[in-house]
Amino acid sequence: MHGVFGVAEVRAAEAAMAATVADGVLMRRAAGGLAAHLRGFLGSTYGRRVVLLVGAGDNGGDALWAGAELRRRGARVTAVLLAPGRAHAEGLAALRAARGRVLALGPDTGDPGGGPAPGADNGGADTGGAGRGRGTGTGPAPLDAARALVAGADVVVDGIVGISGRGALRDPAPALVAAADDAGVPIVACDLPSGVDPGTGTTDGAHVRAARTVTFGARKPVHALAAPLCGPVHLVDIGLGPFLPAEPHARLLTDAEVGARWPVPGPDDDKYTQGVVGIAAGSATYPGAAVLAAGAAALATSGMVRFAGSAADEVRRHRPEIVATGDITDAGRTQAWAVGPGIGTGSAGLAVLEAVLDREVPLCIDADGITLLARHPHLRARIHARPVVLTPHAGEFARIAGDAGPDRVAAARRAAADLGVTVLLKGNATVVAAPDGRALVDPAVDSWAATAGSGDVLTGMIGALLAAGLEPWWAAGCATVVHGRAATVAAGRHGLPAVPAPASEMRAAIPAALRAVRAAAPGGTA
Repeated sequence: MHGVFGVAEVRAAEAAMAATVADGVLMRRAAGGLAAHLRGFLGSTYGRRVVLLVGAGDNGGDALWAGAELRRRGARVTAVLLAPGRAHAEGLAALRAARGRVLALGPDTGDPGGGPAPGADNGGADTGGAGRGRGTGTGPAPLDAARALVAGADVVVDGIVGISGRGALRDPAPALVAAADDAGVPIVACDLPSGVDPGTGTTDGAHVRAARTVTFGARKPVHALAAPLCGPVHLVDIGLGPFLPAEPHARLLTDAEVGARWPVPGPDDDKYTQGVVGIAAGSATYPGAAVLAAGAAALATSGMVRFAGSAADEVRRHRPEIVATGDITDAGRTQAWAVGPGIGTGSAGLAVLEAVLDREVPLCIDADGITLLARHPHLRARIHARPVVLTPHAGEFARIAGDAGPDRVAAARRAAADLGVTVLLKGNATVVAAPDGRALVDPAVDSWAATAGSGDVLTGMIGALLAAGLEPWWAAGCATVVHGRAATVAAGRHGLPAVPAPASEMRAAIPAALRAVRAAAPGGTA
């Protein structure tokens, strides 16, 4: 697993480590890693045009030091100072010593620079920061010149704000970020994309959407909760590990871990020892929920699936290997149940949920089952401290646990502790929290799973893993990862570019997704 650490945890670790090393060591390590990744991103550095958007914090210093290294390797580097009087002094001096260009914006012009007029391209001149009668007296460089530099760059480095930043980008940063976006110039974020909340991944106005992010010492919540805004995240080891808490804020599952834990039959297994899962889903009105959930359970493991409900005929027609009956009392013994999708929220659905709760086996409860739990407190009491996974989307979560708010990890963890069950809060970044405080985030690489019936597929997969013996937190986490991979496979299965695919194709893609994660496991093969 990869650990994700909170902002306060990272800052405390950095402070503790800084006390053990010489001044500037952490920044130079971070900047060296950033420069290395930029070199890889560019392919070659000689003659490439690099623009640094530099704010007042340490991220701006990282960008300046990295820019100095790229300049020494032949790149044409320009630093655009968004807060000239507060730019990192040592980083700025290093860039100037390497004859990088400097362009100052804004009224804060305490930078003692000087040189040719804005827009001049002499490779190493300082072109701004004069203002208010200092230096050349030309004043801050015009915003149009900065926009032109950004639009003509090969890459823009976002060093605007760091993990202490909050809120949307402030002028003149939005105009420069927009210039890069409009020109199709990739932005590489230094530590995190500016304007995106580092602790929650939320945005409140103008922000950076990075082509990739280079972070230092530890992954932060933003990297998991706002993955589409970060692009691929590359972690630079600066030696922070020993100073971080033993238990991270949250964890990211890897394909290798999921592949290693996914149950597969051994030489002594049969259909019963691999786990028998019961599916109570769908109705005459919503037979699709039954077909999707039961079919996903059958594809998720090699055990056995029993279905109970009024959509039994439809389930048998689509999946003849599933043992389907009309009522839970006729379903036979199971090691787990998945219940809720399409059962309705009236008296019939309530009877189904209560019958499943009577079975005293691990449960996955979704959709209408969650709504029923929210309406009937006595049912919530029956699931407390049992091996149960709840899988709400945002609306269902609000019904049973209140508004999640911006910090979805904290919200899921709080709900898991209050309800005494594992809570899987769906979203582009799905959060899984256990009652003991463990939390993981699956940052989806795309949004193809955002389609009707997708949750029914996930419910069936979790039920199958519970029946196979995985504890609820692992069952929910592993199913979430494979579910997301299946959505990606389904969207691209007929060729690229990917196109939207219905949940039935996502379900059909489960075997391909499982092959991918099993191939990533130690000793795994496709």
